[in-house]
Amino acid sequence: MSGAPDAEAASTQTSRLERLRRHEWLSPTQWRRRILFWTGAILVGLSAVFFAKAADFAFELFHRVAVHGWWVPLIVTPTIFALLCWLTQGAMKATRGSGIPQAIAALKVEDEAFRNRLLSLKIAVGKMALTLAALLGGASVGREGPTVHVGAGLLYSLGRRFGFDDPTAAGRFILAGSAAGLAAAFNTPLAGVVFAIEEMSGTFEHRMSGTLLTAVIVAGVVSLGIVGNYAYFGDVSATLPLGKAWIAVLLTGIVGGLAGGLFARLILPSAKGFRGFVGRLRARGPVTFAAICGLALVLLSLLSANGLYGTGYAQARDILQGHGDTGPLFGVLKFLGNIASSWAGIPGGIFSPALAVGAGLGDNIAHLLPGADVSAVVLLGMASYLAGVTQAPLTAAVISLELTANHQMALPIMAACLLARAVSALVCRVPVYKALADHLVAQYDEERARREAHAGAPQA
Repeated sequence: MSGAPDAEAASTQTSRLERLRRHEWLSPTQWRRRILFWTGAILVGLSAVFFAKAADFAFELFHRVAVHGWWVPLIVTPTIFALLCWLTQGAMKATRGSGIPQAIAALKVEDEAFRNRLLSLKIAVGKMALTLAALLGGASVGREGPTVHVGAGLLYSLGRRFGFDDPTAAGRFILAGSAAGLAAAFNTPLAGVVFAIEEMSGTFEHRMSGTLLTAVIVAGVVSLGIVGNYAYFGDVSATLPLGKAWIAVLLTGIVGGLAGGLFARLILPSAKGFRGFVGRLRARGPVTFAAICGLALVLLSLLSANGLYGTGYAQARDILQGHGDTGPLFGVLKFLGNIASSWAGIPGGIFSPALAVGAGLGDNIAHLLPGADVSAVVLLGMASYLAGVTQAPLTAAVISLELTANHQMALPIMAACLLARAVSALVCRVPVYKALADHLVAQYDEERARREAHAGAPQA
């Protein structure tokens, strides 16, 4: 009789041990995934720091050449634009533009061939190299979007290499790499998480919370250890007290939303209207069209005191800190320069150039509000224009706060970003990154339909 209780106790003990072995903290598969995430995040952090240093060096080299005469960029910039357009016609086509739409599209389409085409190591390395070449030619582009692309590509390739190639697992690697890339590029860990939720996936899966946070923290620690604890634009102690100064929130929200929505609408592909006309011109001779875009950027730069080349970081920082000499038309001219660079179809992001446009527009608005803190209005202009371009108000608000280490402006910035997002949607109905990603997905669907039709066609 005593044997039955003993057998039951042994069975219970075995069951407990089995459950313990299956626990996620003791699972070899889970630990292998964690180690891959940590290793990948370290690589993303190192890549982001290298990319930032190399981008500064590339643009400084362009600046050293350009100071030899106003005519030098007339030769260098159109030539580089044409060369980059030619290089990205074939297998390197996925390196064009910001890179964020490519990462979003790869999340949406769970097809290994499609994802590999957008996020392979070759594409990641090419994205970095060709964006540096664009800055070497003075293009009005940023490195933050490309860093997101590189981060997504590195973690995706690492996951596939070590067996995490099922669609769900690969998607987690892509999302974590994107978040880590933005966090390391701007040194904004919170913005990396918010960006992944609001812009990349649109949802927040509970199982992804730890993965995202870990990837962002590890990449951020790597960046922090190499370049130190810093705010992208320095510490900005701007304030905006309640009262008449809050008119700035209304003005920057409306202007930033309208201008950001217009920019997004102009860079989206379309078969109709003015955008259709531009698309047809580009299709007839893409290399020549890119060279003309480079020439347009140079001519616009001649109208600006400090030029429109590069990310615009230095100009935005000077305007924000109150000692800029960019001139009253900088915001408008930088807007047009960003359009020219985007239309050329060359690699490069729009985050930093958007912040520069917003700073210029905010400075213009500040002159209409003599009672307001100029730095505060400029900061509102940066945040609201970025929100207008991306239609991601939470990401724009968090990035602006972390870039300036300013938490006193949290409420005004969030209010301006929400207003800008609403106004932008009146001009451009679909957020720019989502629309560009949908365009890539539509191209994939068309290509797949053609393949299936060809495969199903009767053989002669």
